[in-house]
This record gives sequence, structure tokens and C-alpha cells, in this order.
Amino acid sequence: MKTQNVSRTVLAAGVGAVLAATALLYVPQLVGEGPPSPPGPAERATIAAHAGAQAALPDLVALITDREKWLRRHPGDDASWAELGAAYTERGTRLGDVQDYPRAERALRRSLAERPAARGNLTAQLGLGALAGARGDWKTAKEWGERVRKADPRRWTVYPVLMDAYSGLGEYEAARKAMETLEKLHSGAVVRGRAAGAYRDRGWREDADAAALDAVALARTGADKAASFARLGDLAWERGEPDEALARYGAALTLVSDHGPSLAGRARALAALGRPEDALRDWRAALARLPLPEYLLEAGELYESMGLDGDARALYERLRGGTWARGEVALALLDADHGAPAAAVTRMRAEWARGHRSVRVADALGWALYRSGKPKEALEFAKRATDEGLRSAMFTYHRGEIERALGEQGPARRHLAEALRINPYFSPLHAPRAQDAVTTLGEPPDELPEELRPEAPSPRPPAGTRPS
Repeated sequence: MKTQNVSRTVLAAGVGAVLAATALLYVPQLVGEGPPSPPGPAERATIAAHAGAQAALPDLVALITDREKWLRRHPGDDASWAELGAAYTERGTRLGDVQDYPRAERALRRSLAERPAARGNLTAQLGLGALAGARGDWKTAKEWGERVRKADPRRWTVYPVLMDAYSGLGEYEAARKAMETLEKLHSGAVVRGRAAGAYRDRGWREDADAAALDAVALARTGADKAASFARLGDLAWERGEPDEALARYGAALTLVSDHGPSLAGRARALAALGRPEDALRDWRAALARLPLPEYLLEAGELYESMGLDGDARALYERLRGGTWARGEVALALLDADHGAPAAAVTRMRAEWARGHRSVRVADALGWALYRSGKPKEALEFAKRATDEGLRSAMFTYHRGEIERALGEQGPARRHLAEALRINPYFSPLHAPRAQDAVTTLGEPPDELPEELRPEAPSPRPPAGTRPS
């Protein structure tokens, strides 16, 4: 089900960009008399952030410890509070730990208390925008991001935050314009990774892969390179190429052995290649490292497809009982497919009312409506999900099933077959159902539908008569 989800590595790149905004303040600490000593973990994290790169997770943790210690002695240092807040947000994102988000907000608000927004504290405001995005509060992320952009339109670190916010709100044209501005202002692995995501969302698969390859080549840290390889793996997976995806995720895991997105990606690729036991091993490792709602759902559905219903139910209950920053879509899909479609409709209508109108929300709302027995209303949202540009096998499958329920056999046949062309392995539960549906629908009829048949010519009048 990876096609449903915004890439976590892309989100982390946006949070890391905010951390980069404060990095120059601390780089001078590395300079002294005589030969420089090798940088320590906290300094490495700062240097990586200044380069717009992801720091290794242990280095990020060291930076947090260093800033906490510093601020106990220098509580009036607004810049350090802002850096600490951004670091908390990035750690929470990369570990899937929402407990870091309240810490981040306290640090960022303290930064604004020491140096208010009216006095130019753009870094703390930008940090609050990134934090809102990490929590899935796209409206607030947009407000903070646009405030910073208005004050300093050349601050490149604001544009990844705005791109996430616009995409979450379904404002894709604004997201594309933000991407164009980002490319004019900055370069490097973060920007090329962002470009890969933007091209993917428009359905430009070759361009997305080329940009992702650029990101690998430009990555400056092992963590950054692992994230870039994981992005390449995601793109290969979404094209239905599990062997290629497996190789790319493997490259990422060679660099960072417990890289959560790559463990999850390798798990789904192994399942597609007929290695379910190996897939379950990797899913267990991925969930231990990065317990995201979409991972719990996907792993549970693999268990279910293998007849391991007890293990599947345990993961579904863990998903239902968890505290998630961005779990609404996964929870809705769980309810829609596993026993509570009316609750899924209620959940997704609330998201839609909040202005969260991304293709992911449109798809989930359409599917929930269909599963609740409302296929006519569902089709409107399924079309919104599939017409934006993203080539998602899951979205296309959902639309095909909705059309089949409405008796639209031609469109249903076309979309169900297209889902399997996009990625024949897209879901351990739904891909076999798509194949069964295509078989049931059969081949299209030889004769044209009545509405497409040419009109029969009018009979010719007898010779010697004049037409009236």
C-alpha cells in the first residue's frame, strides 16, 4: 500500500531543512587555534544540517543532548531553543514517536518568548510550521510557512514546509510553484529528492527516477544517502518492479542497517517475490524501528493474506489503540476494509471538512463511502484521487471496484486492469481481488456500445421521386 502514503524520507528532509536554518550559528565552534580536532557527534549533526543533509540518528540525539545541556546554562538563547525544537521534530518524525512533538512545541514557543516574531525570529516560526506538518495539521503549517515566506522569500528552507502543507490541503498547483522556487534558490540532495516526489505526484515516473538518482549522487551523509536509496526503492516498487526495489532498499540498509522505511520497503518487495517469511521478519524489524500507522495496516494485511488471522487482528488492534500524529487515512482504510465502514466515512468526512483534501484523503473517503454502500457518491472522490496525476495502483483499483458496483463495466474493466499494470503486487489482499474482478468482467464485447454505434443511413427514395 505504499502508493497511498507520503514518503517519510521526504517529510524528514523538510524538517531537516528547518534544522539547517540554525546550523551556521554553531559551526564556528569547530574553529580554533592549531589543527582542528575531528568533529564530535553533535558537531557532525550541525555540519550535516548546514549542508541541508540528514544527520545520522545517533548524531541527532547527541545534538539534542548538547542543546539541552547548553540551555540549562543559557536559557535566554532563542536560537538554541529553535534548533532544539527542530531537532525534536526531526527525531520524532524519524522514529515515529509523537512524544517528541510536545517537546518541540515547548522549545519553539520558548524561542519566540525570548525573541518574538515581531523581532524577526523566523527560525522558530519556520520550526512551528514544520512541526505542524509533522502532526498533519496542514492549515497551521501553511500559515506559518507563508508568514516566513512573506518576511524572507529567499529563505529556501521554507519551501519544503510549504510543499508538504499545500499537498496535504490538495493545493497541488501551489505545491508545484513552491517546488519551482526551491529549485531556483537551492540545490543538493534535499532539493533533488523533493523534485523526485513532485514528479512522482504528477505521474512523471522517468523524471522522478532521474531526480532520485541525482539525490543519491549528491547525498553527503550516510543517513541522507540511505533516505535517497529508499526513495528510489519506493519508485521501483510503485512501478511494479520488486527485484529492483529490493536492490535499492538493500543499498539503503547497507548504509543504515535499521533504516525503517527501507525495512518496510524490503518487506513488501519480499512478499511480492514469494518470500513471505522473510517479509514478516522485515515487517517485525520495521515496526520495532518505525511503528507508523500505514505500516501496521500493511503488515496486518500480509498476515491476513497468509491465513494468520490472529496476528493480523493484533496489529489492527494496535493501530486502533495507538496515538498517531498522522493516522487518519490508515485508520479509515482499516475500518473500511475490516468491519466499520460507517466509522471510516465519519473519520474521512471530518478530514475533508478540515480542508485536508489531498489525493490520499479523497481516495480513502471514496473507498469508505463505497464500502458503506454509497458507490455513486464514492465515485466523485475516487475520480479526484486518480485524476490529479499520481499513478497509484491502489487508487486505480478502488475506482475500478466502485465503477463495477455502479454497473459501469467498461470503465471498471479498464481501471482494474490498469491497477494491475501499474503494480501487479500492490497489495497482498487487494491485488488478487483485482485479478479476480478482471477475470469476472471478461473481455470487452466485440460490438460497440449503442451510444457509440454509427447511425444507420436513411433509406434511399425510389428512382424518379424527389425527396420531400
